[in-house]
Order: sequence, then structure tokens, then C-alpha cells
Amino acid sequence: MNTMTDTTADPEFNDPLLGSNFKGYPRTQPPRRRSEVGAAGWNVLAGDLPLPLAVLKREALEHNLAWMQSRVRAWGIDLAPHGKTTMSPQLFRRQLDAGAWGLTFATVTQLAVGVAAGARRTLIANQVVSDEDLAGIQLLLHAHADLRVVFLVDSLAQLALIEDWSKRHPESVPFEVMLEIGVEGARTGCRTHEEAVALATRLRASDAAKLVGIETYEGQGATGSSEADAAYASALMDRVEAIARHCDTQQLFETDEVLVSAGGSAIFDLVAGRLKPALGSPVRGLLRSGCYVTHDHGFYKRMVSAVDERLGCDCGESLRPAMEVWATVQSRPEPGLAILAVGKRDISFDLSMPVPIARAARGMLEAQAVPAGWKITALNDQHAYLRWDAAEEAQAPVVGDRVGLGISHPCTTFDKWHWMPVVEENYRVSDAVAMHF
Repeated sequence: MNTMTDTTADPEFNDPLLGSNFKGYPRTQPPRRRSEVGAAGWNVLAGDLPLPLAVLKREALEHNLAWMQSRVRAWGIDLAPHGKTTMSPQLFRRQLDAGAWGLTFATVTQLAVGVAAGARRTLIANQVVSDEDLAGIQLLLHAHADLRVVFLVDSLAQLALIEDWSKRHPESVPFEVMLEIGVEGARTGCRTHEEAVALATRLRASDAAKLVGIETYEGQGATGSSEADAAYASALMDRVEAIARHCDTQQLFETDEVLVSAGGSAIFDLVAGRLKPALGSPVRGLLRSGCYVTHDHGFYKRMVSAVDERLGCDCGESLRPAMEVWATVQSRPEPGLAILAVGKRDISFDLSMPVPIARAARGMLEAQAVPAGWKITALNDQHAYLRWDAAEEAQAPVVGDRVGLGISHPCTTFDKWHWMPVVEENYRVSDAVAMHF
């Protein structure tokens, strides 16, 4: 079997050379390694970097890493955060150093980035079915003796494809898999208890795969209403526990430690307490939340406010928004409208519009809050439509002002950038991260 190239020693992976070919890097500056950006003396509000620009607030970032790790520790479970949120080796490293058990990915391509970044305990929270992806996992396992990769199965049809590939590659090792429990009308996963039992039984008889745990994803049913979400999550986790108990009593697991995993970033507290059912074997509960690392000013802010109420957290005690996108007011074409030089190519818009959170006049080094009536009403590829109430006209922006925008859903802002500066509260650039989408 061929070996896969190990990129962990490759400076272009861990410490890429950044330059003006990357959006957000100053054209007047020479190229620098990512690790050298913090020493350049740049400040976003001083105009040292071109806008639009996505930035990460260091203090909020570090707070979020510590807060989530402390929560899972208190719940007696572990964290395997979803790497697809950031696809940043530097942020992966921060999560692992903070105490994460491992990392989760959605594809084998993402997995390879995580492995190159140093992850050795990994989940693919998705079904793997193609020959290329199955071969890719085996190559990674062959290249890294200490690597563990676990992916999801939800059908006999998928298992048949895995077995067919394995028969054609007798030198391969059995794949570790988790049985996924799904929700009617949602994404993947077994819809009934009987379907899950039949698949688990068939897995036990297979030489190509071995069952090591049970998994589900509750996020698609989250509403933000604690009463409805608690009932929904409880019913789903009852199903997970019933399958886990069946597999345990029927000796269908082939592992010394059963993995039980759930947890998006919306109602993670409602599943966390159900990830360690009492089985005959030791159980490791794994929460997979990913967006917590930067949180946001939109969808997750709304959802986690309900989590805060359930946990009894004071305002600002739990997760804090750590990502902002700054843009310039480029035009005031009509009353009540300003056009910002930022658009769909730069910022999330899949869940809701960006939220104006701060402003800084040209030449000002301090950001100020924006009037409550400011609102982004539409985005084009490179333009945002900022509107305000007539009563706020005296506080209206002028051409050349800078406006800071909060996001809704960090995943779809990260993937629009090759790098992001990490900034202090005064917007001095102190570090940088790179992304590999």
C-alpha cells in the first residue's frame, strides 16, 4: 500500500507564506509567514490592512475555548469539536491544547487536514461510501500508526459497499464505525429501532467493519424554545440509549470503550447529560460542537441565550462572539442607504444577514457602538445595503467610515477566507490563522 505524504513538517501547511495574493493582506507590505504577522505592528482601525477583512478577537476566542472545555469536564464527557467550522490548523491546535479528546470532520479531505495538524483521535460525522474515500482512510491509517478514524454507518447498502471494497483490498484493516440514529425528515441516520438493530447485527458479522459506538445529530430539530427542544432532545436520546443497550446486551460492540456522540452548537446542553448511558462496557461521551470556538452575533447567539437560561449563566459568562468582518462605507447614493464594500463573497448570509455592531470614522482608532436601527437588508457579491431609521439620520455613516459586522453562522464565513488576523480589543493584530478549505 502506498503511504500518504505527512505534511506536518511542511512550512507551507503549518506556517504558510501570506502575501497580497490573499484577500485582506496589505498590498504595500512584503510577504510574511503567518507566524510573523503578529510582529508587523498592524492595526485594523489604523488602516494598515485592506477592507473588507474578517478578524478574530483573541480574548473572546480564548474565553470560548476554556468555557466549553470546562462545561464538558463538568458534565463528565469529552469534546471532539467539528473541524469543518474553521478548517484551521492553528485553531485545531488550540482546541486540542485546551483539552479536546479529538476532532470531528465531515469528509475524508477535511480529515487529512486535521491529521496533518496533529489530530490522532478523529471522527467523520458522516457516511463514507466511495472507494476513493475508503482508500484515503486506509492510507492515513497506514501512514500514522497512532491514528484512529471512526465514521458513521446508517444502512445495509453502505455496509455492502464497504465490504466490497475490503474484499478487493485484503491488506486493509477493519473500519471502525458508529451506528447513526436519524430523525424523520432530516438528514442521515437509521429512522427506526428495527432498522438500527438489523444493521448493528449485520455489522457484528462483518469482517470489513466493527461497531464501536452510537451517534446522532440533534441540531436540525432545534427551535430555540426550551420546552420544545428539551422534549425533542429527550426523545431522540431515548432512542440512542435504547440502541446502545441493545448492542451492549447482544454483544454487538467490538471495542473496549463504547463511544456515544451527539452535539451540534445549538442545544448541546440538552444532549450532553445523555452521552454516558450505563452499559456493561465503559462509555466515552463525545460532544461535537464546532461553532462555539467563535460563536456569532446571530443564529447561535439566539440559540445559546436559551442554553444560558437553562444553565443559569449570566450574560457574557458563556460563549462570546469572536469573529467580526469590517468594511468601508463606499457610497451614500440615497437617503437612508449606505453601500458597504463587503458582500456574499466575504461574509455569512445563509442563516441571516450580517449585524452592524461597531463603527469607526476614518482616522479614528477607537470603535463605537452603532445606533440600534442600523440594519443590513441585502447583500450582493461585493456590496452590502446598510439602512437606518429616519430618526437616526444625524448619526448616519459617511463615505469612508468603517463598519464592523457581526455574523450569523461562522462556518460560512471561515470558508470565504484563506487567512484571518487575530486582534486585541483595540484591533491591534497580534497573531493570524490560516484556513484549508
